[in-house]
Amino acid sequence: MREYSIAAIPADGIGPEVIAAGRTVLASLEKRLGDVKFAIEHFDWGSDYYKKHGVMMPSDGLERLKRFDAIYFGAVGAPDVPDHITLWGLRLPICQGFDQYANVRPTKILPGITPPLRNCGVGDLDWVIVRENSEGEYSGHGGRAHRGLPEEVGTEVAIFTRVGVTRIMRYAFKLAQARPRKLLTVVTKSNAQRHGMVMWDEIAGEVAVEFPDVTWDKMLVDAMTVRMTLKPQSLDTIVATNLHADILSDLAGALAGSIGVAPTANIDPQRRFPSMFEPIHGSAFDIAGKGIANPIATFWTAVQMLDHFGEQEASARLMRAVEAVTGAGILTPDVGGTATTKEVTDAVCDAIHSSNV
Repeated sequence: MREYSIAAIPADGIGPEVIAAGRTVLASLEKRLGDVKFAIEHFDWGSDYYKKHGVMMPSDGLERLKRFDAIYFGAVGAPDVPDHITLWGLRLPICQGFDQYANVRPTKILPGITPPLRNCGVGDLDWVIVRENSEGEYSGHGGRAHRGLPEEVGTEVAIFTRVGVTRIMRYAFKLAQARPRKLLTVVTKSNAQRHGMVMWDEIAGEVAVEFPDVTWDKMLVDAMTVRMTLKPQSLDTIVATNLHADILSDLAGALAGSIGVAPTANIDPQRRFPSMFEPIHGSAFDIAGKGIANPIATFWTAVQMLDHFGEQEASARLMRAVEAVTGAGILTPDVGGTATTKEVTDAVCDAIHSSNV
């Protein structure tokens, strides 16, 4: 029996609903496979915790999380708590504190989901976006001076280090090398940002020498949005800075039909600390509690977590179940269906148990 310890942090909005659905699906996988166990511990950190305690998580939060094999994260953000408090109080301290420097966001069109792009269907859009997740525009450096005065100044310093850029480039090239097309696109804004972005371009060229079998090209981030919408088949693996990949990956999710199906893995490739797995759709307070949140992103996120564990059979079984359910038209309203969160979850569990492969 292989056992994995998972810290579940549902947090805010629809987070508790989709993480509960994810736990149900993981329990179904346990029963179907019989030789794997997921020991899940719940943590009630988030905006409600903040309203009671003045912090998003306790001061020893990271120390308490260190012993787990992975973190299963819901969503963070509340309408009555400033966004910078929720983000910098919970998600980013985990990502940065555990040096989860590779944010990996796969995107593809699932069966049964109609994307907004014309003449684009299953197999036409199959990308993985690699986002530098530890520094760059979200390094947290900067400040404000002369608050409230006409001469008030606010600075947000983007920090790019040779170590940080090199390791994310090497991760992206290795990922591209492992995919069938062996194709990588490096995204920057080096025409206007002539220091950090030019360094990105230079280091990409240096790392590329290590991977002669990978074809790679460069795109400016604004031109990349055009390429993603007009020539999606020309892309495969993509690497970009913290800010640029954050924006591009949301666009990617929307182009595939909905960010409600888009997953994320925050990876520490050296496995010194637990990696964190989360859907990218956010807290979606407008639909929280209505039972219609799309759990597919959370299931696909679990697929990434299982891959990280090395549980390929469980990962493949769950992904086949997800695609069977979407292909059968059992969809939540965000992707044109009428099913509830529970109905989609139950259907995925049924597909896990009924599949003979």
